[in-house]
Amino acid sequence: MVGWRLLKFETRNAYMNMAIDEAVLTARIKGLAPNTVRFYRWNPSAVSIGKFQNAGNEVYLENCLRYGVDVVRRISGGGAVYHDSEGEITYSVVADKASLNVKDITEAYAKVYAGVVEALKTLGLKADFNEGNPKACPNLTINGKKISGSAQCHKAGIVLQHGTMLVDVDLERMFTFLKVPWAKTCMEVICIAKEKITSLRAELGKKIPLETVHQALIEGFQKTLKTLLKPEDLTQYEKELVEKLYREKYSTANWNIHGKES
Repeated sequence: MVGWRLLKFETRNAYMNMAIDEAVLTARIKGLAPNTVRFYRWNPSAVSIGKFQNAGNEVYLENCLRYGVDVVRRISGGGAVYHDSEGEITYSVVADKASLNVKDITEAYAKVYAGVVEALKTLGLKADFNEGNPKACPNLTINGKKISGSAQCHKAGIVLQHGTMLVDVDLERMFTFLKVPWAKTCMEVICIAKEKITSLRAELGKKIPLETVHQALIEGFQKTLKTLLKPEDLTQYEKELVEKLYREKYSTANWNIHGKES
């Protein structure tokens, strides 16, 4: 077994989380970092939008400002996602396609998601992989309800896939920040979302410690990627790039709201 790097399970704000993901991707492309798996949380809660989305169309920006919820633009595609500070663990996988043994985007999604499926199996749940379509990224469902979504960025033969594991979910809070164009009221959205979104707590009928979920994810990825995950830190190159990206890109309205890099 050839080992991959496992970064420390940390809680950061939205801008730092996205700066780290991009820095690891850049370092991997340059051959300055190994294949990497990372698990993290968000504090404060945040909304991330896809690289090509219009922030004003997807997010109630005034509500985010009022409640102290960060808004950040990802370098990956996909839609707007609410990341709750208490109810989610996010994963990030950065690896070359050869190591993943995949040829295209769908295969890459399936390979990475297999680790999440295995983790859910450890926790006593059976999840199904859905390939998605041109308007929606692939996701995982339990009995038809979404429990994990993700998005990808591909550069120079390297894949970055980051995605969510919903440990608990507050739909009323979620749709205080996410816009749904067809809905006339928040309650209309919530009624439909109840049939389409679930969480570990809802499926297991009890609260589950985040550390238990984290450990299940580590074991799931080790099994499906057929590799050891070895705890290591960011390199000095990555640390310096993280600070630069955080300062000049991810903490700026120019990028997050307008989608422009300085």
